[in-house]
Amino acid sequence: MKTICLAGGCFWGLQKFFDQFGGVVRTEVGYANGPDRAPSYQEVCRSSGHAETVLVEYDEKRMDLEKLLDYYFMVIDPLSCNRQGMDMGVQYRTGVFYTDEGDLPLIRAVFARETEKAGRELAVLCEPLRNFFPAEEYHQKYLEKNPGGYCHIPPRFYELGDRT
Repeated sequence: MKTICLAGGCFWGLQKFFDQFGGVVRTEVGYANGPDRAPSYQEVCRSSGHAETVLVEYDEKRMDLEKLLDYYFMVIDPLSCNRQGMDMGVQYRTGVFYTDEGDLPLIRAVFARETEKAGRELAVLCEPLRNFFPAEEYHQKYLEKNPGGYCHIPPRFYELGDRT
């Protein structure tokens, strides 16, 4: 199993999005790359410095990292700084937080391709995962528990995958 953390605005929709794909073994929403102290959701909303993030565990035999990142870029605005949809603030920044230094050449290649497509520098961070703190239980699988909940990801993107 491999692990990567992806920040793409509100973590509710990003978790639902990645949960649909075969090869994604587990997801967990949380707060990453802020101060080395577990924050509450309220502290994150008051600019604690953490990013709302989805930890994605995947079976690289069934889902390779390049495909995972392609999906990620499909549902974010890579040019928007600290904002996705109607969500604004440092906690909504975008970023790929890697756990394996060996993944960096592939991640950089995907970033280069996305930069070329965008025609300018991306607002997406690429950095090692420094810390990850699981979010409160009520945030886990939030859109499954609250189907009418808001997310910047259009609902049609939740029907792309196959859980087999």
